[in-house]
Amino acid sequence: MSTGSSDKDYALSRHRMAEKQLLPRGVSDARVLAAMETVPRHLFVPKNQRHQAYDDTPLPIGSGQTISQPYMVARMTELLSLTKDSRVLEVGTGSGYQAAVLGQLAGEVWSIERLPELAGRARTLLHRLGYDNVHVVVGDGTLGFPEAAPYDAIVVTAGAPRIPEAMREQLAIGGRMVIPVAAGCSEDLLLIERDEAEVCRETIILACTFVPLIGSEGYQE
Repeated sequence: MSTGSSDKDYALSRHRMAEKQLLPRGVSDARVLAAMETVPRHLFVPKNQRHQAYDDTPLPIGSGQTISQPYMVARMTELLSLTKDSRVLEVGTGSGYQAAVLGQLAGEVWSIERLPELAGRARTLLHRLGYDNVHVVVGDGTLGFPEAAPYDAIVVTAGAPRIPEAMREQLAIGGRMVIPVAAGCSEDLLLIERDEAEVCRETIILACTFVPLIGSEGYQE
């Protein structure tokens, strides 16, 4: 996974990101931290933003979308409790960065994006970087992706007005879903856990703000 002539500088930036941004804020899973130090975030942002690639901030990626701040990516990933055998659905591919982090940790990742131009760009980059276990598809993410269901983990990278029923149904028994859901002027990041009785337990993790989840079971354009 070559990232060009500045590999060493970017690697140092990723290490500092983990040490200064993630660990102090409670991200402690060693596998997640290693994934965050491995994935070249600077390649997932526009060239004129690369000097900010490892700052603790979201960045614009075009089409009115953003790449989430590193802390949020790490926190959401950690909440999924992934293993090397996990089957994961990501709703909202965007730049492909979150999908790459998931691809470092899980067995298979399906990432669905409603905007063809973003999906195509992410698919090309993920393939170039060797993430052959990440599959990018174009579609309405609010309906999930039933073709590959059920999933051990689902992560939604846009704020929803409510939890789409299709996602609940596609979550495997024992599975975990992380999704931002409307709460006043922002969102609550929710952890949804489906137990053996097929009951979905909801836990509020933190307050957050995401771009809106657009689709038939989300916000309308």
